Amino acid sequence: MADGPGGRRHRRRRRYAYGPYAGGPDPLAPPFDIRSAMDQIGRDVMEGSSPRQALQELLRRGMEGRRGLDDLSRQVWQRRRDLQRDNRLDGTLQQVRELLERAMNAERDTLSRDEDTPTSEDARFREMQLDALPTDTGGAVRELSGYDWRSSEAREAYEEIRDLLGREMLDQRFEGMKEAMQNATPEDVERIREMLDDLNSLLQNHAEGRDTTQQFAEFMQRHGEFFPENPQNTDELADLLAARAAAAQRMLNSMSAEQRAELMELSQQAFGDPRLAQALAQLDANLQGLRPGEDWQGSGRFRGDNPLGMGEATRALEELGRLDSLAEQLAQSYPGARMEDIDLDAVGELLGDEARVDARTLAELERELQRQGLFERAPDGSLHLSPKALRRLGESALRDVVDKMGARRGERETRRSGAAGEATGATRAWAFGDTEAWSVPRTLLNAQLRQAGGDTRTLDVSDVEVVETEQRTRAAVALLVDTSWSMVAEGRWVPMKRTALALHQLISTRFRGDDLALVTFGRQAQTVELGELVGLDGVYAQGTNLHHALLLAGRHLRRHPDAMPVVLVVTDGEPTAHLEPDGEAYFDYPPSPYTLRATVSEIDRLTGLGAAFTFFVLGDDPRLAAFMDDVARRCGGRVVAPTLDGLGAEVVSDYLRTRRR
Repeated sequence: MADGPGGRRHRRRRRYAYGPYAGGPDPLAPPFDIRSAMDQIGRDVMEGSSPRQALQELLRRGMEGRRGLDDLSRQVWQRRRDLQRDNRLDGTLQQVRELLERAMNAERDTLSRDEDTPTSEDARFREMQLDALPTDTGGAVRELSGYDWRSSEAREAYEEIRDLLGREMLDQRFEGMKEAMQNATPEDVERIREMLDDLNSLLQNHAEGRDTTQQFAEFMQRHGEFFPENPQNTDELADLLAARAAAAQRMLNSMSAEQRAELMELSQQAFGDPRLAQALAQLDANLQGLRPGEDWQGSGRFRGDNPLGMGEATRALEELGRLDSLAEQLAQSYPGARMEDIDLDAVGELLGDEARVDARTLAELERELQRQGLFERAPDGSLHLSPKALRRLGESALRDVVDKMGARRGERETRRSGAAGEATGATRAWAFGDTEAWSVPRTLLNAQLRQAGGDTRTLDVSDVEVVETEQRTRAAVALLVDTSWSMVAEGRWVPMKRTALALHQLISTRFRGDDLALVTFGRQAQTVELGELVGLDGVYAQGTNLHHALLLAGRHLRRHPDAMPVVLVVTDGEPTAHLEPDGEAYFDYPPSPYTLRATVSEIDRLTGLGAAFTFFVLGDDPRLAAFMDDVARRCGGRVVAPTLDGLGAEVVSDYLRTRRR
């Protein structure tokens, strides 16, 4: 930078511009939305799923922007299908046949040129030897092991067969061995055979229960170059080798009987030394004894056009096994299954990094739901939604209701709490535990007066004053919800439960002095807790016993004689059942006069207590509408015919309206 006049250095100002991130998904965004997850779980629970089933369904579907277990499982089966559809397992046999044909053609061509030479008789004898070879490839290669080749090209092709077989057999069991044994010398083959002898000795001693710690260390010191995975003990070494050996056996099981027999015959010619095949067979037997739980009997059907060598085919079978294991983990269908069981490394290797991120996000979601205490375990071991989860669901339901109320009348959610009561116009100093709203003018004035006295603090807790309120009238509220089968069949089940959630949330947070009772009525009625109602299953049972529900509502209202009684009824059918004096429910359809008389009599009793009634009529049954109109006129109540989408807003609005009145 150059100095300016007066020796002052002028620094160039850098300008920065900030804007929204536009390079894909926001890297700082949270990986999942707990509230949205709880909404989905809650909806499934309200539709009849258990919390465990609802959680599993959420994990199967996934969240916005993240695939679920079903999509990941579909990718697993697609990968599995592609492996079997595109490949076949006879690549090594095909290569051997091609090399054998090249050797035979080169040798015959050389022999044919010897017809007019002194060695023509020997050439004819050799041709007879070639003509007498077995028709199968394995037998032909075996018979040619002692043949004295006249053609150097034929000899090279035959030696390449032996080299290919040895490298493929080693490639089945040891990673990277195929490349390492390219152009192997007899000394290289001897080193491999010594390694196999030492390995078999180590595994046999381990199988007999001997301490192989020192033997393993010496083995790795001598032969560690053959094991780039760097196992730390004999068990890890056995695990590593057994998985590959089992895959090699499954590869053989997947071939036809003729191909399998041909390959076993050819294996004796690996590197021209049958001892290699014997050592590998002994290794397989040791591993099968140490790890009988590996899949040694399985197979796969390969029907593609791409021929795989023995090593490639074994890895394909090994990958199929890993895909099957991963599919079981993703299915989460076994007892005690958890997302933490999923091998994320396997997901990344088999399905890619994006799938790994999706699986990790699902595991974190499950862990976070558990950590936040949204589920609790009952004594019988089943999962239930915790009170915290029910509050979350209630907040969501109430928020939806408030949005609908605002859209309908221009209202918005308010934070004015009914528990605090109506403002009196006076204020007082804040005390610990006060929940009333601050008086902003008085608080700021107190701060200014304190600062004028020399105190430099901007705001202090001693400055705060709150608005004094008068306690509002308490209300005893009974919400009676129809749980007959028609509510399930007509799609009214979830809206009914969300309505109860919203009303419960409103009363428990804004009108804490009120007391809410939830009463369900089908063939019979019962008073339930919110969690019971949310998890209630639809049951096919005839009867709409409003009479019994009113009896339970009356019991609740009489417990609170100083509270304003409010009865809210949500139903889609006429009363078709009532409670007999002996406690049995009597059902009849069309409604019996006894049922109607018992129901109306109970409404009269509650009217005598001063109860405010509102009947929310679902559906378009004219008989139900006529009955409710008559009852409402009799008790001075109201009849509301909401849409399913607007049921919650109507119930909450009516509660607020009744309470204000």
